[in-house]
Amino acid sequence: MSSGGAEDDIPQGERKTVTDFCYLLDKSKQLFNGLRDLPQYGQKQWQSYFGRTFDVYTKLWKFQQQHRQVLDNRYGLKRWQIGEIASKIGQLYYHYYLRTSETSYLNEAFSFYSAIRQRSYYSQVNKEDRPELVVKKLRYYARFIVVCLLLNKMDVVKDLVKELSDEIEDYTHRFNTEDQVEWNLVLQEVAAFIEADPVMVLNDDNTIVITSNRLAETGAPLLEQGMIVGQLSLADALIIGNCNNQVKFSELTVDMFRMLQALEREPMNLASQMNKPGMQESADKPTRRENPHKYLLYKPTFSQLYTFLAASFKELPANSVLLIYLSATGVFPTGRSDSEGPYDFGGVLTNSNRDIINGDAIHKRNQSHKEMHCLHPGDLYPFTRKPLFIIVDSSNSVAYKNFTNLFGQPLVCLLSPTAYPKALQDQSQRGSLFTLFLNNPLMAFLFVSGLSSMRRGLWEKCQEYLRKINRDIAQLLTHSRSIDQAFLQFFGDEFLRLLLTRFIFCSATMRMHKIFRETRNYPESYPQLPRDETVENPHLQKHILELASILDVRNVFLENTIDDY
Repeated sequence: MSSGGAEDDIPQGERKTVTDFCYLLDKSKQLFNGLRDLPQYGQKQWQSYFGRTFDVYTKLWKFQQQHRQVLDNRYGLKRWQIGEIASKIGQLYYHYYLRTSETSYLNEAFSFYSAIRQRSYYSQVNKEDRPELVVKKLRYYARFIVVCLLLNKMDVVKDLVKELSDEIEDYTHRFNTEDQVEWNLVLQEVAAFIEADPVMVLNDDNTIVITSNRLAETGAPLLEQGMIVGQLSLADALIIGNCNNQVKFSELTVDMFRMLQALEREPMNLASQMNKPGMQESADKPTRRENPHKYLLYKPTFSQLYTFLAASFKELPANSVLLIYLSATGVFPTGRSDSEGPYDFGGVLTNSNRDIINGDAIHKRNQSHKEMHCLHPGDLYPFTRKPLFIIVDSSNSVAYKNFTNLFGQPLVCLLSPTAYPKALQDQSQRGSLFTLFLNNPLMAFLFVSGLSSMRRGLWEKCQEYLRKINRDIAQLLTHSRSIDQAFLQFFGDEFLRLLLTRFIFCSATMRMHKIFRETRNYPESYPQLPRDETVENPHLQKHILELASILDVRNVFLENTIDDY
């Protein structure tokens, strides 16, 4: 009776405030948990549900701000609970970024995660004897780190890693938990991820310059008058990572991370307002020119990969391109085959979801059968009914050279070297050299030239020269008389234009480099590029030697490359 009497003392208005808050809190949790049940593929089914979830969280956030004192006194609202609401909103923005590829949502996620840290919402968690609350705090740190990595906020990442390390140490010291090893692995992964870049750009005071590799306004070479190119635009991309032993963090390998940034514009700095998240408005209105939509698939099974591929194919708009990026371990054919069809050259590995030893045993008993857990070139044939742009970074990339264009649609495959000179092989854990060239060609050039650091002034001078090289490569491509028209049909899209010019720069650099002497050390393409007009063009070779001279590394390149073939 006494508790009932105490409840009667609460003014009706305040009681309604607590009731409304509990309703919004329960509703928000219910909607948030329902996000897991939404299909991960397909761009339309999820939007209305996300909109409703955003709407409820907007109301909840404003409600707790407007009625904070009542909720403190009557509900016993704790600061970590406010932190949980802010963390969920940050997660919503991050997942909205994953669904839409619109980088401005990353800024919104960052603003909410930053507020949690600045306002110390989770600071009292350590005083409570509840390990599950500490785990919420640790997960918040891990999510915040992912967002900062994607925004290239490396200074913040380093601070967060130090704080997370201290939190993990405190957590494992206070609670004898079984997940200590897992959290320490998280720390190791992010530390390796931060150090993946092989070259440091330094300010005069030796602090590291953070370079962004997203598409800037001046990034892709402009189309000049008289260049006849197609009007296709890149609408969808599958970025697939299945390399053994490559550095990764949060289901994102270094190669995947680099490629996703190569397919995004610099994020807009939307004004983040904590009081007015404006989430529903963001959900309804795309801002300026959109990035291509992306699916990020870490170690997918064949059926997962094919499901996402089919969904992308189905929803691809007219006059649009689907890009498939494969960074995966090579699968080579076993036994001899009398035919040379699209399933006779192997391909790249997909996740088998079972014990490798058992897989090998089964594989050896059936030498005449094709590898099931492999994406063969023939598996992509149905999707060549629409314009398809394929990038394969693998030890068996050349399997995809054996394509046949059955339907006459634009089709290009850019294929990595299948092996690198021994001096470079030990770098593979930190990401592929081929993908680095497509993401940050100057850093890749410095790396193959034996440089590990550079002053900012020289870096910027070289970047300016590289932009000139890209403009000249664009002219070589569009003025070529013997180039396959597929390259030109893709050249109208600025993302694909930049990838193609970087591919040619990569190929030309490797062909001129003194230690890249075997054919398997060079990238290839389907259809083949006319070498004398592109990757072995004397004008381009002269540019590469000039760039090497600026860096004082001309000695690592051949001077008379054409005579050497």
